[in-house]
Amino acid sequence: MPFVMTKAPRVTTKGELTYNTYLRVPELLSLQVPQTQPAHHDEMLFIIIHQAYELWFKLVLHELENAVRYMNEGRVLRARHFVDRVVEIFRLLVPQIHVLETMTPAEFLQFRHALNPASGFQSVQFREVEFAAGLQDERYIRFFKNDPAAQARLRARMEAPTVRDAYYSLLRRLGADIPEGPWSEEDEERVLDALLPIYQNPEEMLPRYLLTESLIDLDEYLGLWREHHVRVVERIIGHKPGTGGSSGVGYLKSTTAKKAFPLLWRVRTRLDV
Repeated sequence: MPFVMTKAPRVTTKGELTYNTYLRVPELLSLQVPQTQPAHHDEMLFIIIHQAYELWFKLVLHELENAVRYMNEGRVLRARHFVDRVVEIFRLLVPQIHVLETMTPAEFLQFRHALNPASGFQSVQFREVEFAAGLQDERYIRFFKNDPAAQARLRARMEAPTVRDAYYSLLRRLGADIPEGPWSEEDEERVLDALLPIYQNPEEMLPRYLLTESLIDLDEYLGLWREHHVRVVERIIGHKPGTGGSSGVGYLKSTTAKKAFPLLWRVRTRLDV
């Protein structure tokens, strides 16, 4: 069979939208600026991995806001769709951090000093992700006292409805006996009782069951990201203090037990055969 050349893409005219102009590729590629002089080879790896995380965090926030909106509208499966998208993003982000392990500890130490006092602890967007999910903690805001814009963003997240808020409000509107927060221990027992039917009769409550399990996936992957982060940091710097002044691995380990939806984990203990 003779070779037939397929039609080639046309040449764009001057001023037309192109792939590079649409995605701002030249600007994007100009943002990797090493602090070491001359630039250490592995600093480019370090910068790009963390910049990629920040881009993904921006999308995570975008999708969590959408999930909240759909829950507020009572569109259970549509909300679940966007929670699942966030879960898929974290399925990518968890293994991505292990690319850092291709640096040897000695190589990282050759440019780590140039990062002080910058630290991943200062990622405003990751704090926003935690706040948006339901892990709001005003104590973190004080660490940004010299960054009014960051403080403003976190305060806005503190005041905005969280995914957890929207979920329980949705169940309440669907008839579940869930009290308004904040909850006492007695209130939490009522919530656990209200959650039981979702797991006892998943076929009858399929949309809310699917959403509930997607929220568990989200919580699990947030935890897995923290746990993998701890292991990578420990492998590269051991138990040295963090560049931002934290205790390093010790602090990171203390965050791995965080759960945005603790009652969704606890209700499993209540289930009987």
